[in-house]
Amino acid sequence: MKLISLVRRWSKILSLILSSVLLLLLLGGCAEKESNFSQETVPSETENSSTDNPAAKEQPLSTEAFSLPEETRPAEELTMMLRINDKEIAVRWEENESVEALKDLIQETPLTINMSMYGGFEQVGSLGTSLPRNDTQTTTQAGDIVLYSGNQIVVFYGSNSWSYTRLGHVELSAAEMTELLSRENVIITLYVE
Repeated sequence: MKLISLVRRWSKILSLILSSVLLLLLLGGCAEKESNFSQETVPSETENSSTDNPAAKEQPLSTEAFSLPEETRPAEELTMMLRINDKEIAVRWEENESVEALKDLIQETPLTINMSMYGGFEQVGSLGTSLPRNDTQTTTQAGDIVLYSGNQIVVFYGSNSWSYTRLGHVELSAAEMTELLSRENVIITLYVE
């Protein structure tokens, strides 16, 4: 898993470097053509003084701003998003190895997880793979998102104390979290944009 993650990251970095070099070459070529065009088509001051028609004066070309395509942006710039059922939810993600591994996992394809209600305070779902973990004894609150046993994601609408790896926190009230999660058939989708 780490090797795949490393290969993906280097592949994206190389892609970004190649795109940057091509962009610089393209901009350099445009700048050279514009400079030649400006020298050839803009009349000199003596020509301008003899021409009374301002419309006859040629204007230099303007350059447009270029931006890198989305697929060449480094993974660090991509934002991981969470959808609960059909509602997009704002999440403040932790900065740790588990979140980076999760972001790498969903880089190419969104991950949809059928959740199961547990204990009247959380929804739990299998990631289908194991992520790096750094479990610590934690007392959760509504809105917390954690990794359990390295392979399950848990979203809380209540509180519990256990050994988890923190992934993030949903910026909704306890009442809003309870309304979203205290039922059967909850589906979450993780994706990057």
